[in-house]
Amino acid sequence: MNRRSLGLVGLLAAASLALAACGGASDSATSSGGDTSLSSVKDAGTIVFATEGTYKPFSFHEGGAGALTGYDVDVATAVADKLGVKAKFAETQFDSIFAGLEAGRFDAVANQVTINPKRQEKYSFSTPYTVSHGVIVTKDANTDISSFADLKGKTTAQSLTSNWYTLATNSGAKVESVEGWAQSVSLLKEGRVDAIVNDKLTFLDYEVNTPNSGLKIAATTEDSSDSAFAFRKGSTALTDAVDASLAELKADGTLTKLSKKYFGQDVSQ
Repeated sequence: MNRRSLGLVGLLAAASLALAACGGASDSATSSGGDTSLSSVKDAGTIVFATEGTYKPFSFHEGGAGALTGYDVDVATAVADKLGVKAKFAETQFDSIFAGLEAGRFDAVANQVTINPKRQEKYSFSTPYTVSHGVIVTKDANTDISSFADLKGKTTAQSLTSNWYTLATNSGAKVESVEGWAQSVSLLKEGRVDAIVNDKLTFLDYEVNTPNSGLKIAATTEDSSDSAFAFRKGSTALTDAVDASLAELKADGTLTKLSKKYFGQDVSQ
């Protein structure tokens, strides 16, 4: 490396230090390594959550153009109240939501982010506030399917790009390709397929909005899918404070109440 390159590196380093010194609520650490994630939120009086705003029933606009609402929005707002700050929501597409988090545009992501090892390498996570399972959905009168082993030779309606397609085929099912949940339900009710393999939350939301649907959960996976708030790595103080808030919301029944509001049962544990 020549002297000119060294000089450029020095300038860049100085600029980085200057930016770190004047950073606001988006910074999780100072140049000296101190964790400012919680103090920045407290000083600002707000915690900024990234969310899609188009993901019903978790984050959506009532009636399409009304106020932002949903399970994730309500839980995030309750967490902010416990922290003694206001919740602010930045709506963004999911494809860019983590880039925005890393860039410091938000303090956390509230958008049904599933915890997995790959994400845990890059981000910090709160304790889960949503726990779900894979389920087999059939007509109420169906007595042939009560386990995933019973799917062998049966036909299910699945999106070919979903992990539920893999679970169905691994269970021996023949798959009828569909574009989404609504089409799956139509095929099942018409008797053109025997079952649907999908997420339990999807079915519960459907049941809340479609009473006496004539459908039931015939079987449930043992493994769960856990969703939580995501933070930048190093935001230990903020993550811990949110965990404490979630523990209080669980103890006082708020999480159960919000779960039942959107899903008819407790999905927080």
